[in-house]
Amino acid sequence: MRWGRTSAPSVAVAAGERVLAAATAADGTVVAGTRDAFYVVAEGETRRVPWEQVEAAHWDRDTDLFTLSEVGSWGELRPVHTVTLEEPGRLLELVRERVTASIVLQRRVSLGTRRGMRVIARRAPSGAGGVQWVNEYDEGVDPDDPAVRAAALEALETMQRDVGLP
Repeated sequence: MRWGRTSAPSVAVAAGERVLAAATAADGTVVAGTRDAFYVVAEGETRRVPWEQVEAAHWDRDTDLFTLSEVGSWGELRPVHTVTLEEPGRLLELVRERVTASIVLQRRVSLGTRRGMRVIARRAPSGAGGVQWVNEYDEGVDPDDPAVRAAALEALETMQRDVGLP
């Protein structure tokens, strides 16, 4: 009997990238992470999600269910990837570390009630590319409301001025 690591699943990644962690889901889907992106390989199709485009990731250890949702536009369905990972290995640590590394700055903005929003500045963890500014609204907040728009714009301008980022 041979003891040791099982071989990692093979994933074709972008030029200059290498797989740092990977896992195979119960249904055969392969999920993997590089320094720059998260990959989902299902039914012969590969989806590359740059870390700065990951909105959230969660693993439920009771059900072994791993869920990763992508950043999207308000009012549109966001891509969500859900797989059952009995042995996630180092993938969970990598996802947390890379998503956290993509956040430059974030601030909570109160909208005068218990509801509010967050203004988030993100960029590729490698530092390549520019900063992307994202607003995340609490449930029930209408981003088309003129007062919400004004608060979002004011928060964005203040944050950009504070850190010197356009």
